[in-house]
Amino acid sequence: MVRAQNKKKKKSGGFQSMGLSYPVFKGIMKKGYKVPTPIQRKTIPVILDGKDVVAMARTGSGKTACFLIPMFERLKTHSAQTGARALILSPTRELALQTMKFTKELGKFTGLRTALILGGDKMEDQFAALHENPDIIIATPGRLVHVAVEMNLKLQSVEYVVFDEADRLFEMGFAEQLQEIIGRLPGGHQTVLFSATLPKLLVEFARAGLTEPVLIRLDVDAKLNEQLKTSFFLVREDTKAAVLLHLLRTVVRPQDQTVVFVATKHHAEYLSELLTTQGVSCTHIYSALDQTARKINLAKFTHNKCSALIVTDLAARGLDIPLLDNVINYSFPAKGKLFLHRVGRVARAGRSGTAYSLVAPDEVPYLLDLHLFLGRALTPARPHEGSLGVDGVLGRVPQSVVDDEESGLQSILTSSLELGGLSRVADNAQQQYVRSRPAPSPESIKRAKELDLTGLGLHPLFSSRFEEKELQRLKLVDSIKNYRSRATIFEINASSRDLSSQVMRAKRQKDHKAIASFQQGRRGRQEDTAGPAPGCPAPQEEKPEEDEEEEAAGKSIEEVFTEVMGRKRQQPGPEGGAKRRREEARHRDLEFYVPYRPKDFDSERGLSISGDGGAFEQQVAGAVLDLMGDEAQNLTRGRQQLKWDRKKKQFVGQSGQEDKKKIKTESGRYISSSYKRDLYQKWKQKQKIDDRDSEEEGTSHQRGPERRGGKRGRGQGAAQPRSPGAPAGRVRSELKTKQQILKQRRRAQKLRFLQRGGLKQLSARNRRRAQELQRGAFGRGAPSKKGKMRKRM
Repeated sequence: MVRAQNKKKKKSGGFQSMGLSYPVFKGIMKKGYKVPTPIQRKTIPVILDGKDVVAMARTGSGKTACFLIPMFERLKTHSAQTGARALILSPTRELALQTMKFTKELGKFTGLRTALILGGDKMEDQFAALHENPDIIIATPGRLVHVAVEMNLKLQSVEYVVFDEADRLFEMGFAEQLQEIIGRLPGGHQTVLFSATLPKLLVEFARAGLTEPVLIRLDVDAKLNEQLKTSFFLVREDTKAAVLLHLLRTVVRPQDQTVVFVATKHHAEYLSELLTTQGVSCTHIYSALDQTARKINLAKFTHNKCSALIVTDLAARGLDIPLLDNVINYSFPAKGKLFLHRVGRVARAGRSGTAYSLVAPDEVPYLLDLHLFLGRALTPARPHEGSLGVDGVLGRVPQSVVDDEESGLQSILTSSLELGGLSRVADNAQQQYVRSRPAPSPESIKRAKELDLTGLGLHPLFSSRFEEKELQRLKLVDSIKNYRSRATIFEINASSRDLSSQVMRAKRQKDHKAIASFQQGRRGRQEDTAGPAPGCPAPQEEKPEEDEEEEAAGKSIEEVFTEVMGRKRQQPGPEGGAKRRREEARHRDLEFYVPYRPKDFDSERGLSISGDGGAFEQQVAGAVLDLMGDEAQNLTRGRQQLKWDRKKKQFVGQSGQEDKKKIKTESGRYISSSYKRDLYQKWKQKQKIDDRDSEEEGTSHQRGPERRGGKRGRGQGAAQPRSPGAPAGRVRSELKTKQQILKQRRRAQKLRFLQRGGLKQLSARNRRRAQELQRGAFGRGAPSKKGKMRKRM
């Protein structure tokens, strides 16, 4: 109601129209923000309505304020009666520190307390921070699970959870820790998830952990920018390095900045060393590279110290380079969305750019998949057709260019042992990458086989600089490549009179009509699809030249051949053979057959009503983007590797955690035993916090009056300490006064005195003292005889 009142008579398009409270709005104005960014304008109102949100946005688009402003609006002010009410999870310490700084600046006037839980810091300080009853916890998943297990921390008061850079959280292997954290959260909390990409694992997590989420996309458009030009070069895999070197030396301007995308980190290391030896200034980045080295290499590229940056898809996901001129796809991407993800880094903010792609023959189906995804037709370069536009043309590189560059590279590889070793490692990595990359669609594979690449001409970038001799050379090479002998291995020697040669000649003579019709049909298909191949000789009907003796021998052999083959091969009839087996495979028992989809699936799908642009599953299906790993162990991560367990007598998943000891948490999950080392108990003993104090700290205000004895309460862990006599709104301080310390020491001394039997000693001492006092009083009244004798002497 208050937010609705604040929205009245406000200008639209600014933070005023969101109906924010005064402390939150004052913090925004103090920070200097005037107009919200597009992602903030779309996301903040949805989060303020209490819905779960999955938002996709690039780094630097203002997404931190997207989840902080609704969080401040929901939490309002500091509450001393409950524990932490908001949880922000970050993948790295640097991002968590940045979020902490931004939270203090933006929420300066709200009075909310924040605790930072990071790996690498002292856990004792983090225990003390949680004892101060914070409202917001900003943490990395690994350390938060460690602290939660040590303190038996229940996050039952959390009502707002943020997963910042969620794709990196799963990419860095925090899935087990995230599941443990979610198991400790209450049921009705609101979840906000921000990510740059949506892997399949993250989508499954969102479906399981979020309640009717809303997907907000501001990542990339499904179409290429009009200012971006694309060029595709058909080259062999072993000549890609030579073509890349020629592009960086000749085609790309010296002042341009170029990013080269490769498949694995081994390609990045090899190409970086190779280009450096050839005089091309470049650097490289991949996911396993040290963080300091990554910063240094990226700074060299952004400050124009080098002109080329060689990266993998995994390493380039978090980079934001505003002034980029060219992108070169050394390894062609296996998915169309990945191609858009790569080339979307150029031609921004009105600038123009070019994307060059090196396509190997086995990558042509992926190229056809890309054009199907973009809704474009593939434009092959044809000889003798004039100069076509450079944009979107598939052509070949002149062989003279490849030979010139390849000769220099081969001499360097033979002379340098280091480069030779890197080259062999890159070749092995390429083989592993080819085995692990996703397969193209069957339609593209079929079209790639029917596509006649031998008639492909030079790319327009090179056709103007090379003469007709290059085309003649390519025709000659293509004719040699496409030469197929029409004789089998048994017919190599035409004058041979051995039995196998005579059998093959007799069979060819018998099947002459079938061979001719097949060749004629194949020629017709080639003419319909791509036209006749230049330089290829027209197939001629084969006329066997046999003399009468060979014909007679052929007839006798034919009789023998048909007799022998007839006994081994049965002619398939209508009731048996291959036809019968196909019919049996197609047969369905309608009584027991259960289809994958119901009969009315399509009609129900067409009649379904889904608000806000479609259901979450339908929206996510078009946003999923999986990035392959750039290391050997990450390439095969998707495949389940099984290992035989001799104790269980079965195959079990091999995750690398089998030898580590596990402990079972209260959520029912097993985690590493290293999370439980009793550090919290040692800290309590050091801080003089006894069990009664921890019982009071662990008891929530919602569980009735404070308990003095018994077991420790199962409230919010150690997050809300309170003294027995303190009012409900105050929090007891950890620091003890001088009187409290003296009182505790006297209590301890008295306890030790009583344990040593001090009462009996005290009573005996008091008895002796009473007797002595009694004797002394009696002696002063009437001195004894002994006393008189001593006095006389």
